[in-house]
Amino acid sequence: MPLERLRLSEIRKTSTFRLTALLGLVFALGLVVLLGLIYGLSAHELTARSDRILRLEADRLKEVSAEALPDRINAEIRHNASGLTLFGLQSHAGEHVAGNLRVSLDLPFNSPVNISEKPGAHGPLRVLAIRATTGETILIGRDIAPIVDLRHRMLVMLIVSGAAMTLLVLGTGFLLSLAPLRRVRDLQAASREIAAGRLDRRMPISKRGDELDLFAGTVNAMIEEVERVVAQVKGVTDAIAHDLRTPLTHVRGHLQHAIVLADADLRLVELAQAATADLDLVLERFAALLRISELEARGRHAGFATVSVASMLAAAYDLYEPLAEDVGVRLHHVATQDATITCDPKLLFEAISNLLDNAIKFTGAGGEVWLSSEMTGQALAIAVRDNGPGLAADERQAALRRFYRGTDAAGIPGTGLGLSVVAAIAHLHGFDLELGDARPGLIVRIRCPIAAPAD
Repeated sequence: MPLERLRLSEIRKTSTFRLTALLGLVFALGLVVLLGLIYGLSAHELTARSDRILRLEADRLKEVSAEALPDRINAEIRHNASGLTLFGLQSHAGEHVAGNLRVSLDLPFNSPVNISEKPGAHGPLRVLAIRATTGETILIGRDIAPIVDLRHRMLVMLIVSGAAMTLLVLGTGFLLSLAPLRRVRDLQAASREIAAGRLDRRMPISKRGDELDLFAGTVNAMIEEVERVVAQVKGVTDAIAHDLRTPLTHVRGHLQHAIVLADADLRLVELAQAATADLDLVLERFAALLRISELEARGRHAGFATVSVASMLAAAYDLYEPLAEDVGVRLHHVATQDATITCDPKLLFEAISNLLDNAIKFTGAGGEVWLSSEMTGQALAIAVRDNGPGLAADERQAALRRFYRGTDAAGIPGTGLGLSVVAAIAHLHGFDLELGDARPGLIVRIRCPIAAPAD
């Protein structure tokens, strides 16, 4: 059967996806920690390198005399080919004396700090302020824009790599979960068929030998044992019904012969007639049992054809309307839009007949029964509804079992096999059988897929 579309919510719940996501998360966290450590160490080393350059320049300028200090600062600026190092000299009052570095902030001495001021085309800067021998302030700055840019690039790389790793993990988990989820879908489809009564169906097993195959093998062994036990029980039931039907028929014949004897005692005739009625009921039950077995044994669709539902319902109404009228029940045929379905016409007509017979019998004189069809999307529901006593909610599924008789059916003749035959026919066709509350009464629906139009 074709696979149903896999939903993302189902994929997220698979063990494969969760394990892949967990391992990927651990790996991603390790990668983030590693990149973060590299980022931190690199940033610290670059900052320390800038500080060493600043202190080296400061040590050189400390040795210069006060008179030569302005000229030396200007000379250092001219010889600074990279232009990354800046120099400045401020008086006691904070006025600019020499150099290309001007800072309006009060800076701590002998401790490099970052400032965001951008004098000229420079910035941001890391500045070291020292006190000259004359009491003036010497400023040595280092343009750390390349370092800041490198830090930014490393941070972007960290975020992008983390996001890429997350997407890669999720994508890998998604892809790795597809095959197991498809296999689970196959197992679910097989289990639904088995639950529907196809005990000859088996769980599919691949060549991988993984945990799904081990589970499928265990379930298959269980199904084989269940099939064997069910076949034995069913075989015994069918054998009893088949073997006892012939001698009981002979007994009935002898009773009928005794009834028609001319010199028969009237009391014996009445007893024989009562015994004949009981035998008829037993034979009817045996016939229904064998009919159910015959339907359950059918594994073919040779008698299937595309038929009109409206014509089939009209034929059933024409057959049962006089019978319903005889017992005082009004049978209604609700005309609906016609549709065609694929089925065995004789078997489906038998199922509809059983439903009508049950409805008329249990509704009783003065009751009403409705025969109709309902369109629901791409399916059609054949419905038989009555206004009789109905069935309690906890009895509806039990009513489909063999020989089940409702609590209110004690005085109504029957074998308790009518709905079992209907259920067997519905199962053979793959149709859904539903029993619901008609308020009052019972409504039984046989849901059938509409046949596709011929090309």
